[in-house]
Amino acid sequence: MKSKLDRDEDIEVLNWLTPVNYAPQQSDYIGRRQAGSGQWLLDSKEFQIWLKTDKQTLFCPGIPGAGKTILASIVVDYLCSQTRKNLNVGIACLYCNFRRREEQKAEDLFASLLKQLTRELPSVPNSVKALHKTHIKDQTRPSFNEISGALQSVTAMYSRVFIIVDALDECQTSDDCRTRFLSELFNLQKWQRINILATSRVIPEIVDQFKGSMSLEIRASREDVERYLEHYIRHKQLPSFVRQNPSLQEEIKTGILKAVDGMYVLG
Repeated sequence: MKSKLDRDEDIEVLNWLTPVNYAPQQSDYIGRRQAGSGQWLLDSKEFQIWLKTDKQTLFCPGIPGAGKTILASIVVDYLCSQTRKNLNVGIACLYCNFRRREEQKAEDLFASLLKQLTRELPSVPNSVKALHKTHIKDQTRPSFNEISGALQSVTAMYSRVFIIVDALDECQTSDDCRTRFLSELFNLQKWQRINILATSRVIPEIVDQFKGSMSLEIRASREDVERYLEHYIRHKQLPSFVRQNPSLQEEIKTGILKAVDGMYVLG
């Protein structure tokens, strides 16, 4: 009975931190993946260095439609599968979306990171419970600095932490939100063993924030686009004259591969 009460209290604290839950988005994005796609990223020299070295940042810029979000979900899925039995490794992801900018202030994004990393611990740490207790009575919200301080104490409980941030270009820019978020995230990385991977369109002010970090451009690989087209041809109700003509199928695939020019928007 005691443990159940503690668990109910823990859930209350987590929901108080933020109602936002990125897990459904992660499931949706990874569900769209064609088997084997994105392997080029996982096999790349840059990703392997990022994966194996502490306190590394990997910036992945790309044009709109290059498949950045799907690739971010592939990275999250890969990390989860590789560290499933290692409770000392924390993984958190953020999927920014311009339609939800009001939920993506710097403090909201940090609260979501705090919630995700706290949720994977056996119980809510005292630092997070204290934050909840301080504010719940007066129905106030913690400041950005308070959330950041709690996040620092939680990340210190892990041997390593991986943070994936997708679509930084869609993060709120008013009140220097994006700059504050990145600045504090990099500051946190100085003190803790945190690896950061971020995707974005190529925007000068974002690129400037990642000067000195590893960079790997996201472009749709020929192999990934071919996998998608083959899947589409096999499973979609195409006209019979296409399904019965392999040479026409190859001609269609060749034409599309020439036209996409690094774009890979899943239908």
